Amino acid sequence: MPADTHAAAILLNPADDVAVARRRIVAGEATGISGVVAAQLVPRGHKVALRPLPAGAELRKFGQVIGVATQAIEAGAHVHLHNLAMSESHADHQFSTEIEELGMLPTSARRTFMGYDRGTGGVGTRNFIGVLTTVNCSATVSRYIADHFNRMGGLDGFDNVDGVVALTHGLGCAVSNTSEGYRYLTRVIQGYARHPNFGGILMIGLGCETNQIQPILEHYKLEEGERFRTMTIQAMGGTRKTIEAACEMIREMLPAVNAAKRTPQPLSGLKVALECGGSDGYSGITANPALGYASDLIVRNGGTSCLAETPEIYGAEHLLTRRAVRPEIAQKLMDRIDWWRDYTARNGAELNNNPSYGNKQGGLTTILEKSLGAVAKGGSMPLKAVYEYAEIIDQPGFVFMDTPGYDPVAVTGQVAGGCNVVCFTTGRGSVSGWKPAPTIKIATNTEMYEHMREDMDIDTGGIVTGIETIESAGEKLFEQIIAVASGQKTVSELYDYGDNEFVPWQVGAIT
Repeated sequence: MPADTHAAAILLNPADDVAVARRRIVAGEATGISGVVAAQLVPRGHKVALRPLPAGAELRKFGQVIGVATQAIEAGAHVHLHNLAMSESHADHQFSTEIEELGMLPTSARRTFMGYDRGTGGVGTRNFIGVLTTVNCSATVSRYIADHFNRMGGLDGFDNVDGVVALTHGLGCAVSNTSEGYRYLTRVIQGYARHPNFGGILMIGLGCETNQIQPILEHYKLEEGERFRTMTIQAMGGTRKTIEAACEMIREMLPAVNAAKRTPQPLSGLKVALECGGSDGYSGITANPALGYASDLIVRNGGTSCLAETPEIYGAEHLLTRRAVRPEIAQKLMDRIDWWRDYTARNGAELNNNPSYGNKQGGLTTILEKSLGAVAKGGSMPLKAVYEYAEIIDQPGFVFMDTPGYDPVAVTGQVAGGCNVVCFTTGRGSVSGWKPAPTIKIATNTEMYEHMREDMDIDTGGIVTGIETIESAGEKLFEQIIAVASGQKTVSELYDYGDNEFVPWQVGAIT
């Protein structure tokens, strides 16, 4: 950041060919960087060229290549889709060369939070009951059951129960039970069944679907008991009988679930999903690095932070492979990148189909640029593990999970892995929540924060204006994470949002 926070543009790295507009810059206005004057209008969050660049030249931002000039670019020009294009990433993939672990705090100095101790099942930050569906055919019944408790007085007198969540989806049949998509779905279902933010689970199927309940229980060693029950609609004799029986089962669970109490828990019980959506040109400057700083604090206090969205680290994965604690962890990450190259090609797409329309409106031009900003959420701690989609996260520290870049699918995988808090950065104004995990929404810029204040939890736009630093914003976010983990409601929770973002990854043929 330049010393002059009144400058119209921000230079992120001395090697950069572009700067980022701190605000709207009109033609003829000085950028405040190296005497460069804007040659044309540059919207806020967008890029302005700092020097003349010939066609075919590689352009740098964050000190890294973000694309190739498709035409000659003059100093002061607006740099975006009309003159910058994707280039194949040729980053130098070094393995385990930059493992610089910030000092772990001694156990006596580590922070705690108020959570629900589930014994070997982990620590909960919320106390929900889940109605988990194996197939879309049981979705309607499950929603009726949840509505009975949430909207018809079924939870009266059970004030310590946060609600009943119907986890419904569009999958579960017409797919091979040996396929990749089937494995992902069953992995998600068992992960939610074990999630510590649930005090009780009822799993409901139709009865004739491919995704049968019994194989899930056997493969993942799930055992029925007082607070984990299963049923199928066909065995119960239809929808009405299923709803009546399910409501009775949940009523039987309620006293024990309601009796759970928050107690002081070490941050080793905290697993935080790091996510960004509706990103803009400020994401990699404000909210993402601030979240990265908070991620480092979580890890130093013994907790876990989980970066995801493999297509949105493409072009920046070399920054993670250098931090892998062992070469085989770095190689596993590269294997997933290769899988994505093949997967997108097979489906007539490419990794640069991402950024989205809104990302581009906000100033992001290529996936290389977006990824370099996105990976900042991961802070600077060593990479301890790489997980496939929805695998249980069993390694403390900073880890990575292979997921799509599509937010509902990505976070569903992270929550299935055990994440009990979600931190979601956004520049355009994403408004999702993910029950049962509370979601903290972090605005990258003050304009959007003020415009959508009812949907945002934290504003990091002060980093752009100079009224706060990445470090101070990161510390504030760290304190917010602990407060939310201890029961403070996020804005999504105040509005009771988060019922519809359960979206398991659909991969493979539907027959």
